[in-house]
Amino acid sequence: MKRIDPKEISTSKLHSYLLYAVAPRPIAFASTIDIEGKPNLSPFSFFNVFSSNPPIAIFSPNYRARDGSTKHTLENVKETHEVVINIVNYAIVQQASLSSTEYPKGVNEFIKSGLTPIPSEMIKPFRVKESPVQLECKVKEIVELGTNGGAGNLVICEIVLMHIKEEVMDENGHIDQHKIDLVARMGGDWYCRASGNSLFEVPKPLSTIGIGVDAIPEYIRYSEVLSGNDLGKLGNVENLPSEVVLKEFVSSPTYILLKDEFGFGNGNTAEAKQRAAKHLLAMNDVATAWKILLS
Repeated sequence: MKRIDPKEISTSKLHSYLLYAVAPRPIAFASTIDIEGKPNLSPFSFFNVFSSNPPIAIFSPNYRARDGSTKHTLENVKETHEVVINIVNYAIVQQASLSSTEYPKGVNEFIKSGLTPIPSEMIKPFRVKESPVQLECKVKEIVELGTNGGAGNLVICEIVLMHIKEEVMDENGHIDQHKIDLVARMGGDWYCRASGNSLFEVPKPLSTIGIGVDAIPEYIRYSEVLSGNDLGKLGNVENLPSEVVLKEFVSSPTYILLKDEFGFGNGNTAEAKQRAAKHLLAMNDVATAWKILLS
C-alpha cells in the first residue's frame, strides 16, 4: 500500500487524498448574515450530525490553503452565533455549487445562485426555500483546530428548529429516502446522487446476538463464491435451521426449483449451492440461503 506521512506532503495534496478517500460526504448549505445583516450562502462538505439530545450538527469552514485567509461564513458565525444549515438535494446541487464561488464580502449569494431566501422563525439568517430540509441553529462553540492554511474550525451548532418539506415525506410522516433525492460530495469535481439503484438497505444487527461469521462452517466461510458482505448477512442470524426444518425444505418446491436452476448434483454440488445462496442473499432472503447451504 502507498504510505503517506501528512508531514511529508503539501497541504493541498493531503487535502485531495482525504476528500477522495473519505466520501461521500453530506453537504451543509450554510446561510449566515454578518453583523450588518448582509446575507451569505455557502456549501461545506466537512459536515454531519453528532447528537440527537441535544440535537447537534457540526460543519467546518477551513482556512484557505493557499493563503490562510478566513471564509465569510466563519466570520459571520463568530459575529452573530447563528446559522441555517440547508440540506442539498439533486434539484439544487448546481446552484449550491455556484454559491461556493468566492464572491467579495457583501455579495448576496442568494441572488447570484438564483435561490430564494425566506425568513427563519427563531434566528436571523434566511432559509433556502428550495432546500428540502432546513435546520435553524444557534452556534454553541467554535473550535479552532489550527491557524495555518487548511486548518478547520468546528462550528458546533444546536438545532433549535427543523423544517421539512411535506413532499419528501412518506405516508407515515418519515422522510422518504427516494423522494428527498440527496446528493453528497466526493473528491475533485465529483458528486454522487443517493437515488435509484444506488440506494440499498442493510438490516441492522439483531437486537439479540447473531452467530457471527466465526460460527459459519469453514467450508462456507472460505468459499470462493461468497463475498464478505454475503458472510456478514449469514452471520446476522440468531440460530441455524434445525435438522427437521432442513429435512422438510429438501422436499419443498422452492428447493426443487433452485436445484434445477443452479444444478445441484451436476458436478460440484457445494459450489452450486453457494451460487444459489449468493443469489438468495442478493434478495436478502437469508433464511432460505442458509437452508440451501446446509441441505
